[in-house]
Amino acid sequence: MQTIASQPVSAIRTLAKGSSKGSSFNGTALSPTSARKAPCVAWSMTKVTMKASGEKANIAVLGASGYTGSEIVRLLSVHPQMQISHLTANSNAGKKFDTVYPQHMNLKNLPTLIKNDEVDYKGVDAVFCCLPHGATQEIVAGLPAGTKVVDLSADFRLRDPEEYAKWYGAPHAALDLQKEVAYGLTELNREAVKKARVVANPGCYPTTVQLPLVPLLQAGLIKTEDIIIDAKSGVSGAGRGAKVSNLYCEIAEGINSYGVGKHRHMPEIEQELSVAAGSPVRISFTPHLMPMTRGMQSTIYVKLEGDATAADLRALLQKQYESEPFVQVLDAGGIPHTRYVRGTNLCSIGVFEDALPGRAIILSCIDNLVKGASGQALQNMNLVLGMEETTGLLAQAMFP
Repeated sequence: MQTIASQPVSAIRTLAKGSSKGSSFNGTALSPTSARKAPCVAWSMTKVTMKASGEKANIAVLGASGYTGSEIVRLLSVHPQMQISHLTANSNAGKKFDTVYPQHMNLKNLPTLIKNDEVDYKGVDAVFCCLPHGATQEIVAGLPAGTKVVDLSADFRLRDPEEYAKWYGAPHAALDLQKEVAYGLTELNREAVKKARVVANPGCYPTTVQLPLVPLLQAGLIKTEDIIIDAKSGVSGAGRGAKVSNLYCEIAEGINSYGVGKHRHMPEIEQELSVAAGSPVRISFTPHLMPMTRGMQSTIYVKLEGDATAADLRALLQKQYESEPFVQVLDAGGIPHTRYVRGTNLCSIGVFEDALPGRAIILSCIDNLVKGASGQALQNMNLVLGMEETTGLLAQAMFP
């Protein structure tokens, strides 16, 4: 069977005729690498029983006092098949979790926070690593061999150790583990995630960029050069650590760019887009900090290939994601809003014709703490543990 990406523009236009986002096209998933051409498995068919009926998987959350760790705890609090057995936070060891995050005061059965090296992994089925970049490698390398891991740092995202050292300022300390790692952009690498021992959870900005661009590059509908990404994030993306740049007076009533031309998510984005395109892809990427807590939008400017149109791009993306519970490709004229995905694991995508001939504009919105971090991590962990992919992730947006 042909993949959507392998079909000419005329075929894509034919597929789009008379169809809607809920149509039943039986296509093949487009993966982020040419080696990942496995047929798309519908999310409703992924449920597998991992443990005996009624028995929950024991989960350790390392680095639970950061925003992504707290978000994992929030999501797991309503998960029917997972329970938290260990919570770590070196700087808050010995404290109850609700003294660090009072919004969790109703969760009475959470374990007391301990240090990373105090975890007894006997009986632990899986680990969420929410530790800073550089701190995860040795910890994951030292875990019992059968322990499943979803790592939310950047420590296993870059496959080239020289690139990692260049961008993160230190050599990689667990290169032998890399062969056990799957890149966890779930919708585009589902089968590899299911089989992985370690999942490298994608960065927030890379998630907003790759979900629309990987299928379009594979289909040859957009050019590989002159891709411009104007991205904006809520302040929670900077973490919970006390920084002058994150104080209220520094953030409120204004916006500012940061990491201009040198943001650490650039090599991750370029790595995956290059594999999708089958040739090197370089991007122009500028992130901005917005005076809001949650939310992320990437506005992406692309050049169209041949006689492709913005409508063709939209049609392909709607076919690609029509069976996906967490990706919404809006109809013509639909504009994604960060407020409409707040608190959810959704990515909302809109495609527009640019006023400049031969170009298109793609808008991609997520909640940076959910689909951009902890929600996607739970989506991946559900697959790793053989559970229904959507479990614990079907909450509606928090609006207003």
